[in-house]
This record gives sequence, structure tokens and C-alpha cells, in this order.
Amino acid sequence: MSDSRPLLEAHQLCKRYGDFALRNVDLTVRPGEIVGYVGRNGAGKTTTIKALLGLIRPDGGEGTVMGAPIREMGRSEGVAAKELLGVVFDTLAFPDALRIRDINGVLQRCYRQWDERRFRAYLKRFDLQDTKKVKELSRGMGMKLSLACALSHGARLLILDEATAGLDPMARDEVLDLLREFVADDGHGVLMSSHITSDLERIADRVVCIDDGRIVFDKPKDEITDTMGVARCRARDIDAILGSDVFGGTAPRILRHEYGVDLAVPDRFAFAEAFPDIPCDRMTIDDYLHFTIKGVSR
Repeated sequence: MSDSRPLLEAHQLCKRYGDFALRNVDLTVRPGEIVGYVGRNGAGKTTTIKALLGLIRPDGGEGTVMGAPIREMGRSEGVAAKELLGVVFDTLAFPDALRIRDINGVLQRCYRQWDERRFRAYLKRFDLQDTKKVKELSRGMGMKLSLACALSHGARLLILDEATAGLDPMARDEVLDLLREFVADDGHGVLMSSHITSDLERIADRVVCIDDGRIVFDKPKDEITDTMGVARCRARDIDAILGSDVFGGTAPRILRHEYGVDLAVPDRFAFAEAFPDIPCDRMTIDDYLHFTIKGVSR
């Protein structure tokens, strides 16, 4: 697989479960980037990941993971791709009675490139005692163990599904530092599903949002947080603002509140120059989510 090719691609991915449907999802992770995958509970994040991993069969669309078609990921043809893939879900996949040192032996037989020395280095870094049983681990310790496993067999792509949810701030910082180190290596990438958008603001290169089974935006993170803004307006100011040139002819998104109107601004610096008396805050990923999903166009 060429280093210039995407590590993960999905094109028009579809899957129906009763009343819910994944609808024509496009998703890409390129070498050298961390992609944040966000959305409300039940929006389709985990369904997308399961389809990419071959855990469920999509009804339509196609994709590749580490060069292998996703329809092969659940079969023997996908073994080579899985060697290059590390996956961390929000719960540990090992039996409660298993000790950490036994997990090393199990995974040695699963991965051709398993690196016991690296695994033990991660255990030391995370202060995980190999005599502990899985059932004795806190949530934070369990996530660190999952990461140690995912990073000890030569993976080039990491997929994390809500892996930092429920972790204390120090544990989250450790995980984020580890992801930065991982993606700094040539040819590595990360897909990170998370509700904790403040984490994504710190490490993501791109943010993709899914809502009701559809991708509603795919943007560089810096475009949202470094350039865009939230103008805190009074209702009577809206017509004058919308009649200005700061929106470049595009229809802005608006959120109305009892106390006024919030306006999504494409360039907060240009807005501040044009309307110095109207507060305009830095846009966060959470803000952009709310404008996209709940806002209306004007």
C-alpha cells in the first residue's frame, strides 16, 4: 500500500437497522492526520465503524481499510489489513479473569508483528501491573491497556470509538499525548469518535459530523476554531448585519434564544472590524455542531 493513499476510505456507505439508516456516508483518513468523528448518540458513528471493520455487512457503498475492501475485513482476506490496524472500543474485549501478562501471550499468537518489548514498555509507561486481572482495572486503566495492545503490533491506523469517554482529565491527557506521538510517525493516522469535542480541538486535523445517519459536515478543525466566530446579537441588529458584506453572499446559520440571537460568522476578525460593538466569540466544535444541527439559515 502506497504511503500517499488514504489509510481508510468509505464511499456512499449505507446500512439500515429498523427505523435507523446509515445514508451514503463518505469518510476518509489520510496518512499524518487525526480525524474527529462527532455526532449525537445514535447518529451513526459506531455503525460506521462496525461497517468499516467488517463487524456488520453494509447494505450499499464501498470502502477500504489499509488497502483491503471493507467486505473482506470480516474474512480471512482481511488479515493483512488487520495487522496494520489498531482498534480501541469503549469497553475491554478481554475476559474478566484474564491477567495482563496472559493477554501478552494471547496476542502473540494473533499478530505476526507482535512486539512484547513495546507492549511491556507501554505497561510501564501507564503504570499497569501485569499481575492484575481485567476485572481489577478501572476504566482509565482498561483504556490504557487497550491502547497498549493496539500500539504493540505495528499498526499504522488507529480507530477509537469513544475511548476517552469517562476518563479523568489526567488519563485523557495521557491518551491524547500518545495519539500525537503515534500520528507523528510517517504513514500513521487516527479516526477518533468522541463526544468530548474539547479533546478534538486539541489534537484533530479534521472534524466530520454525522447526524441521523448522514454526514452533515467535513471540515478542517482550524477553519472552525481559528477563523469562524459566534456573534452574540440583539434581534434588532440582525437585518443590518445580514445586509453587510461579511458573509460573502452565503446564507448564515442562526440560533435564536430568549436573550437574543447567535449568528455563525465565517470570519470573526472581519466581523469584529465591521461591527466592533457586537461581541463575537471564537467558534468551538460544539458551537459549530449546534449551528449545523439545530440552527436555521437566514
